[in-house]
Amino acid sequence: MKKLKVALIGAGLRGQAYTDFMTDDRFQVVAVAEPIEERREYIRKLHNVPEEMCFDTWEKVTELPKCADLAIVSTMDRMHYEPAMQLIEKKYNLLLEKPIAPVWEECRKIEKAAKENRVKILVCHVLRYTPFFGKMKEMIDQGAIGRVMSIHHSECVGNRHQSHSFVRGNWGNEKESSFMLLQKSCHDMDIIQWLVGEKCVRAQSFGSLTYFVPENAPEGAPEYCIEGCPKAEECYYNAVKLYLEDEKNLWFREAAAKVKEPTNQQIEEILRSTQYGKCVFKCNNDVVDHQVVNLEFEGGAVASFNMCAFNEGGRFIRVMGTDGELSGDMKNKTIDYYDFCSGKHELIDTEKIENSGKVMEGHGGGDLGIVNVLYQYLTEGYEGDLLSEIEISAQNHMIAFAAERSRLENRVVDLSEFEV
Repeated sequence: MKKLKVALIGAGLRGQAYTDFMTDDRFQVVAVAEPIEERREYIRKLHNVPEEMCFDTWEKVTELPKCADLAIVSTMDRMHYEPAMQLIEKKYNLLLEKPIAPVWEECRKIEKAAKENRVKILVCHVLRYTPFFGKMKEMIDQGAIGRVMSIHHSECVGNRHQSHSFVRGNWGNEKESSFMLLQKSCHDMDIIQWLVGEKCVRAQSFGSLTYFVPENAPEGAPEYCIEGCPKAEECYYNAVKLYLEDEKNLWFREAAAKVKEPTNQQIEEILRSTQYGKCVFKCNNDVVDHQVVNLEFEGGAVASFNMCAFNEGGRFIRVMGTDGELSGDMKNKTIDYYDFCSGKHELIDTEKIENSGKVMEGHGGGDLGIVNVLYQYLTEGYEGDLLSEIEISAQNHMIAFAAERSRLENRVVDLSEFEV
């Protein structure tokens, strides 16, 4: 079995998620670039990376002769383009975190550079690699519902997730990351196009930031929740409750502290000095908290997408075809198949498709799924239909860019505007 050498650029939660699945005989992490020492140390210890191959900037990796078969680029959105382009020039294959880049022209340049340098890039549209969406795609391709005519798809972000990641967190401000539909929902634009199986031609969108704004702050609310708020007991977004008192919520605590298993003292310091401790109505966020998108495809199929913060969380989808319908609840990992001919329903439990312990962790099994396919893709070859290669990913990113232009300019946008 060929062992692939891996260089990790960005050892945050996403970089860790992928490399945590790379401790077997298929992979060897040989270098890590990460400015936060605690995260860098986590990778060094887990993968026995030599100290001389642990760097605080990505540039120090690209200055070296090529040291790995592939690189994982899992930096923040606005730090994808430069390392990706330099790694491509050095002939690295890439596992590239989504979005490809926050600017359309940069997406196309990365795509073009990959083609010119004959390197392979998988973009981390991890939903494709889940048993849930994989089964749905398989049924559609096998003709279970005939020709796809319409899709209704909802991404229920979850009110606490929105407050953590898209208000207080790294993705709340577009200038620091990218717009919401691209950073959070390019997953979903990709899934919709993949299931339809046709090129998207037109997009229309509406949405705004309405609730997480200063005018909705309770009267007398301080800048930081820990300073004492008159509405502390009843506020869903009280940072003291979410980060300090809820010690089991490691996702929130580790993301805020940027270390594994932070202490309460570390959390308290963060709540007094960073946005994670600020009143959720007094942050520097500007991305939308709800948005709808309508799409039209070449063959006449249509799709509607709803991204909203105000819910418990989860993804729900209905795919309607000429011979049947699929209704999916990703949170419960179930698909209801209704067949027009028999008039009967069949409930499919997708968790039983892959039942090997940690496979369902991380985006419903998508994180492990893409790592497994990545290995096949770069070694013996992969013949399935899950691949989120750079060419198709760039095309599906175009949908997000077109929808955002529609939202901002209040018009229907033809995707041919983005063709070059």
